[in-house]
Amino acid sequence: SLQAERNKPTKNMININSCLEEVFGCAIKAAYPVLENPPLIVTPSQQPKFGDYQCNSAMGICQVIVDFSSPNIAKEMHVGHLRSTIIGESMCRLFEFAGYNVLRYESKKRFDTEEEFKKRAYQCVVLLQSKNPDIIKAWKLICDVSRQGFVQVDDGRKIVFVPGCSVPLTIVKSDGGYTYDTSDLAAIKQRLFEEKADMIIYVVDNGQSLHFQTIFGAAQMIGWYDPEVTRVSHAGFGVVLGEDKKKFKTRSGETVRLIDLLEEGLKRSMDKLKEKERDKVLTTEELKAAQTSVAYGCIKYADLSHNRLNDYIFSFDKMLDDRGNTAAYLLYAFTRIRSIARLANIDEEMLRKAAQETKIILDHEKEWKLGRCILRFPEVLQKILDDLLLHTLCDYIYELATTFTEFYDSCYLLKVNMWRMLLCEAVAAVMAKGFDILGIKPVQRM
Repeated sequence: SLQAERNKPTKNMININSCLEEVFGCAIKAAYPVLENPPLIVTPSQQPKFGDYQCNSAMGICQVIVDFSSPNIAKEMHVGHLRSTIIGESMCRLFEFAGYNVLRYESKKRFDTEEEFKKRAYQCVVLLQSKNPDIIKAWKLICDVSRQGFVQVDDGRKIVFVPGCSVPLTIVKSDGGYTYDTSDLAAIKQRLFEEKADMIIYVVDNGQSLHFQTIFGAAQMIGWYDPEVTRVSHAGFGVVLGEDKKKFKTRSGETVRLIDLLEEGLKRSMDKLKEKERDKVLTTEELKAAQTSVAYGCIKYADLSHNRLNDYIFSFDKMLDDRGNTAAYLLYAFTRIRSIARLANIDEEMLRKAAQETKIILDHEKEWKLGRCILRFPEVLQKILDDLLLHTLCDYIYELATTFTEFYDSCYLLKVNMWRMLLCEAVAAVMAKGFDILGIKPVQRM
């Protein structure tokens, strides 16, 4: 059809981009016939050495599945779910920004928001425990596929030995019951064959490292996936500790409820804002927005700014400190940067026009330093896509903010001009995207 279209006489100019979209559309449809409405993104190349046009559909076609924050759906969430939720959600945001089609698994959210799902979840548990024939049959079919060809019987148990793993998987217990080994094998098979995932990430604490090593090994042994083709990763993390460096608990020794922790964060953030007398300059609505932004932002950032592989100490005093590498400091810094254009009476339209017409002249060492720092943003994101260590992004945003301060003190106050204004806006734009990936929502005024 494209050849026929080319042969038609026309007075119109040829739209090269449209022609390329048609070519790539046909190619994608031939390669992925089961995809409905696959992404089709053809744009002029950003780097001429790689060609005149580029197709950016590849990442969007790939699907990432991220398993995180899977609490008991019949129980209330507590502080133990904090890290998995924060880290898992930020990873999802990062991969979405990179162009991936991300599928989140978090059954607790569905349980809380979908009444029909909640009812079915309860009913299925009851039916399984009461040995309903249909439910048992379906469960056995899953288990049969999981253990086919690799099962050994050991003292009444049905187990699978995985090469390189000292502990076998227990597929069926001696009393006929099933374990997490069974359900996790069934789950990874579902992710690979039904969801057709190109990448699977399990955001689960470090204590489950051996378990996932064995599950992944079994899936490879059975032939479900090739690690050279499909990426299956365990993004483990340490536990949350109290300031006494013991597991974070209430004074009575009970597990801290997540809702109580969040409410305490809101109270403390309001106290901090009033201490800085922000209640005297902000409206009621602005003060409320700042309270929420600081409270939730600080809790998330305190977690993400630590290497996820290590335990970290939860301290409201440290996370609400507006000095150093904290969300409080960065949110205040971001608000100040955003206010520069506003105070100079420069609106977005003026900035957009300047970005197209203004020649950027970096003639001061602090301008060069800031420019280089801004340009490292894609490199930082690529590194995190590879190693899944989000604290690298936090370190980068903090470095960007402090580098901006050096630039502002050395250059901006010396002479105000449009290219320096554009540098300010570039810093704000990068920080805003970084905050978005980390799940932090800045406000206009603080």
